Amino acid sequence: MKLGLSLPHLGETTPDRIVDFAQRTESLGYDSLWALERLLRPIEPQNAPAGQFRLTELPRHYANVFDPIETLTYVAAHTRTIGLGTSVINALFHVPVVLARRLSTLDHFSGGRLIVGLGQGWSAEEFEAANVPMRRRGNGFAEYIEALQAAWGPDPVSFQGRFYRIPPAQIGPKPLQPGGFQVLVGVSPASDVPVERAGRTGLGLHPMITDWETFERQLAVFRAAAPVGRQPGPIVVRVSNPITETPIDDADRSPLSGSVDQVKDDLHRAADLGINHVMWDLNRHVPYDAQLCLLEPLIAARPS
Repeated sequence: MKLGLSLPHLGETTPDRIVDFAQRTESLGYDSLWALERLLRPIEPQNAPAGQFRLTELPRHYANVFDPIETLTYVAAHTRTIGLGTSVINALFHVPVVLARRLSTLDHFSGGRLIVGLGQGWSAEEFEAANVPMRRRGNGFAEYIEALQAAWGPDPVSFQGRFYRIPPAQIGPKPLQPGGFQVLVGVSPASDVPVERAGRTGLGLHPMITDWETFERQLAVFRAAAPVGRQPGPIVVRVSNPITETPIDDADRSPLSGSVDQVKDDLHRAADLGINHVMWDLNRHVPYDAQLCLLEPLIAARPS
């Protein structure tokens, strides 16, 4: 099983600190590093759509977030083998052709180590700042992925959709990885609609795990939606709760969190469900160094 960690690229951080963390993580044997995207930190945030969660105040370190692509490019120059993922870029805030070229460029500069995780976005203030209507979510996001994949495909590229158009053209660079990128779609536990869409269109899944029942239901929806005769896309699970020095009562504990021994058991349960890549989002649980030390025993104990 592959294990990954988020980079300390937000809040009170520096390029040197990011590189030091990346090199330590790589030397310990982790498989991937991840960077998120935040355009801004609204002072009075509105609620997320569809009742996903209630917002009162976003974390203060969201006020200073290094861009994920530039951060991963810098890290690529200071590491050699570790995978580099976006968890996640809010695709709708970007022009498809521009994002396609930036991601392909990073793939070349990293020697083919990029993992592409994309989301629809949820912050009304970020949509306002990007001058993109929130109603673009859903069908607009699905079409965005099609336009992105077209830009990565053979030249001449051409795409005509409802929301996005690409005139016949040559577009490069293409992804360095053979066959192009396998895009992971970031999903929350609130709705199965994007999960079903990801499975039906052959995309990968990047779910946030909060409880086993919801997670297993989403896995079933995702796999059942895959076209007949086609393998479902890859799954990289995101964990947002911390590792602790002492055990947590199971009634109060979310999957893949708690003490090292509890997480070890959960990793085997995840492996039994066919999961082979888990990443911990440490951005809510600084200091990073403490979490890195607590997580280190999992490297040797992870399922094969």
